[in-house]
Amino acid sequence: MNSYSNGSVSNMKKQTLRTPVLIIGGGVTGTGLARDLALRGICSTLIERRDINAGASGSNHGLLHSGARYVSNDLESAQQCKMENERLKRLVPDLIDPTGGIFAAVAGDDENYIADFPGLCRKAGIRCRKMDIEEALALEPILSKSLIAAYEVDDASVDPFGLSLSNMADAIKRGASLMLHTRVTGFTINRGKIQSVQVINTKTSCETSIEAGYIVNAAGAWSGQIAAMAGIDLNITYSKGTLLVTHSRLSNRVINRLRSPSDGDIFVPGGTISLLGTTSVRLKSLDIIRPTVEEVDHIIDELSPLLPVLNTTRYIRAYAGVRPLITNQDLEDDRSASRGFALFDHADDNVENLVTITGGKLTTYRHMAEVAADLICQKMGITAPCATAETALTGKADQRATTPGQSPRAWMKRHTKDDVLLCECEMVSKKVVDEILNDATLKSEPVDLRSIGLRSRIGKGACQGSMCSIRVVAHLYHQEVLHGNEGPATLKDFLHDRWIGQHAVLWGSQLAQAELSEAVHCGLFDLEK
Repeated sequence: MNSYSNGSVSNMKKQTLRTPVLIIGGGVTGTGLARDLALRGICSTLIERRDINAGASGSNHGLLHSGARYVSNDLESAQQCKMENERLKRLVPDLIDPTGGIFAAVAGDDENYIADFPGLCRKAGIRCRKMDIEEALALEPILSKSLIAAYEVDDASVDPFGLSLSNMADAIKRGASLMLHTRVTGFTINRGKIQSVQVINTKTSCETSIEAGYIVNAAGAWSGQIAAMAGIDLNITYSKGTLLVTHSRLSNRVINRLRSPSDGDIFVPGGTISLLGTTSVRLKSLDIIRPTVEEVDHIIDELSPLLPVLNTTRYIRAYAGVRPLITNQDLEDDRSASRGFALFDHADDNVENLVTITGGKLTTYRHMAEVAADLICQKMGITAPCATAETALTGKADQRATTPGQSPRAWMKRHTKDDVLLCECEMVSKKVVDEILNDATLKSEPVDLRSIGLRSRIGKGACQGSMCSIRVVAHLYHQEVLHGNEGPATLKDFLHDRWIGQHAVLWGSQLAQAELSEAVHCGLFDLEK
């Protein structure tokens, strides 16, 4: 019997849990897999070392790809995106804004690529309509007057947090279990099979041994670290992507630069804000993942020739995520790596009950979950077919608490007299916070500002939590969720997370906003200590 571990083992007696399938990773693929298995009648337990969407699933641009971005260099990914785009629009309409998209070029862009683009789209089966320059400028006035070509595609905006939370809530309703803040520390392997998975709760330090028939490694960029605990080497490249958040929504449609995929060529409207990016920076480790001033400047420089308004726009935040790419480590340009996914059956590595699913796109998460579930079912001798391609997703979608864009007027029409606003930037009220406290994904979990913020728009507006954080903490005390000195502690943790995203965009109005936040929180609560 072999034991692999990356941490010390406590002398305290461990509790033992048993589950037919253990899923490691609470991103959109892991939560989608939990739901897929649940629909087939298979109970699973999902563990996540932080919270839902803590990795790349919570750090992307929320773009539901039409597939057009990949027609020149990744035909398979382009076609998968097209099929899943159409499917998700039908199955989860509450979480998708069907904006449509425009691929546009300005003087100086590659005319050969512009000429080839419609033919490449036809080859991939992707709808692409040529637009008159006047039409494109009338529909999106922020486009440059130097526009020379524009094509309409079927891009859309999707709420990644609502998607993962809805999948997990639906899976729980059907028998799945969720363990947040749970980190894998090692595997116990006997005769080519994982007998148990050792985990620790990072908040309580409670250790647990989980005995699972099958384990699915869906840990995204951390998949290689999980596989290494079983003595398996996965060749994963870490590609960091940085994005910016604007103060207001600047376009109605997704706008892409009409060129081969590169830095700073995507602009995605989402509710009341817009997202722009991204970059591709090779990382050697996952210890530090944050945006830099240089990356922010680079994104604006690359996209402003197409959208000149970006030179004078107010930015309220930047953030970064890591793409797990299955590629040759010697490859100089990660942009040329496929955005497809990889499924590994580690029976080939002499660990028969471990599977890894990694790579891919937010748009293709459902398909990724399906192929992983197919393999698990094959190993279990279960013939139940996948149902996620036809079964509408329910759960948390009707609350839309994570989706930006609720207007003050709409809220005023719906609210009751006792439903007080806690966040004026994003129109989040006491009722929304109370609903989150009863959320299925938070049962038996300690609640703090971070968990509330992930499940709502708290802290995501222009003030980045300066005002709403205090109000929400006061409400949590009133609801007896927080006690004693827990309020200042959770305020400090929450504002630290917001600061990581602000420091790279501190100029103009946002610098003044940050100074106000410092005065409020350091002056009132002495949080700098």
